[in-house]
Amino acid sequence: MHPAILYAGGFVYAFHGLADGTIVSAGFSDSRLCVLGVPLPTPVKPFKPRADMSDSFDNGALLPAGLHDTLPPHAAQEMAVISGIMNVFRASGYEQVKPPLVEFESTLVGNGTNGGGSLAGQMFRVMDPVSQRMMAVRADITLQVARIAEARLADEVRPLRLSYAGEILRVRGNQLRPERQFAQVGLELIGAAGVVADVEVVSLAAEALAAAGVSRPTVDLNSPALVTNILAQLDLDATTAQDLRAALDRKDGDSTGDILRCQGVAFSDAAKALCALIEAVGPADKVIRELNEIQLPPDARAEVERLSTVVAGLRAAVPDLPLTLDPVEYRGFEYHTGVSFTLFAEGVRGELGRGGRYITGAGEAATGVTLYMDSILRALPTPDRGDRLYLPYGTAFREGAAFREAGWITVAAISADEDSAECARRAECSHLLIDGAPAEVGDDT
Repeated sequence: MHPAILYAGGFVYAFHGLADGTIVSAGFSDSRLCVLGVPLPTPVKPFKPRADMSDSFDNGALLPAGLHDTLPPHAAQEMAVISGIMNVFRASGYEQVKPPLVEFESTLVGNGTNGGGSLAGQMFRVMDPVSQRMMAVRADITLQVARIAEARLADEVRPLRLSYAGEILRVRGNQLRPERQFAQVGLELIGAAGVVADVEVVSLAAEALAAAGVSRPTVDLNSPALVTNILAQLDLDATTAQDLRAALDRKDGDSTGDILRCQGVAFSDAAKALCALIEAVGPADKVIRELNEIQLPPDARAEVERLSTVVAGLRAAVPDLPLTLDPVEYRGFEYHTGVSFTLFAEGVRGELGRGGRYITGAGEAATGVTLYMDSILRALPTPDRGDRLYLPYGTAFREGAAFREAGWITVAAISADEDSAECARRAECSHLLIDGAPAEVGDDT
């Protein structure tokens, strides 16, 4: 019998008992999985994940932290908004693809090119009992679309425009987004290295949000490669570089300075540049001017010039779109390698979406955007149920079909022994069919 092992964030969450009284245990070392059969002489209490002290596992409706049910009318609203966004993408030549929820983890983690990182720490992992290879539940759809482009659509003419919509699952949420499962909708422009592609993707993201009902988002630009190219001048070990990245993400100038001093590089040009970048946050045009005054290595200077060109392109394409720039932002851009961005809306918790440049596994330049439906729905008013028509018992199906074709939502009675008016109110119907015509439901109906 093949074992099934679930692994996430460094912890084994499930063991598979075998018929001969053994239990399969999993040990992880140097990113390799060792599966060992260990005799089990006495029963062992099954693994129980840590829960909030207020949780009761006797509650059959309890869901794990970060997961939730979407109920009426919000589930229908989400589907309608997704459809509207996909129509915007389709109208600009983006064709839809549908990758699987689970696939081999090697294609889901990112390739680390040009400062891009990895999503491995955000993925639930499971051993495939068929192939005996590690699989992962997708934590993002972008890299799956890149795989499709390089493997299934390799012979298609570039640039390749693809779109997608689907659910993702992550090991952890964060303070702004505690949700661990949510829907993503996005597009990828693959095989286009120029600034025009960056401008197209950001502009389409703004157009899609407008179609969803978010009329004035803010775009916060950045480039993960900017800091990466400066760090390359300091000859730091991986752990120190990671600590420095974390301090920069927090905009923690004191911790950044302490780390640089401990490494004996605090007075280098690269260290001075990093400290200056922390302060260079705000409206895009202002930050670009500040970045032009900082002494930067050539590769970092090239990133600033590209950011400047993208800002100018967006000013021409979408003049009213608010633009800010945060040159040290890295969280959420683990696999991005160039000009990237985050979408926000005033008064809405969490980002509406993220996007930017990356390199596919085949080495193609690509850029794209992913919109997060949970945040977008928080930016929208609660939907109403629309005009709902209650059909008394015995109403012919074809008569109801005629009303549905005219745009009504119909709710048919299923029992003859009922008060139609009262049932219409309980079903939250706005109208009741009386003598073949809709009548508004009221106290005197």
